[in-house]
Amino acid sequence: MKTTEKLRKNTEFKKVYAKGKSYANKELVLYKFKNNVQCNRLGISVSKKVGNSVTRSRVTRLIRENFRLNEENLVLVGFDIVIIAREASSTKNFYEIKNSLYKLLKRQGLL
Repeated sequence: MKTTEKLRKNTEFKKVYAKGKSYANKELVLYKFKNNVQCNRLGISVSKKVGNSVTRSRVTRLIRENFRLNEENLVLVGFDIVIIAREASSTKNFYEIKNSLYKLLKRQGLL
């Protein structure tokens, strides 16, 4: 089973933003960058524009859980992946976030 670790440091996020490729839809933006490690690393960013702390936490949990459910289907290994939630994601439910994330992962060639 492929494992996913977390991106934690600001410098790691900046590196993915600067050198990675991005794809977006109405709810999410996804960046990916090759990391030369044998596992994928996931970072989630939800700004204050999305809502208050309860809303931001909810959106973060929905994204993390949907990524975890798709993790075993990932074809590529060794990428830093950053998912940014847009304002439209604050009103979406679990299945809408699932569809949005699935489409981004499919478009990037990760699934």
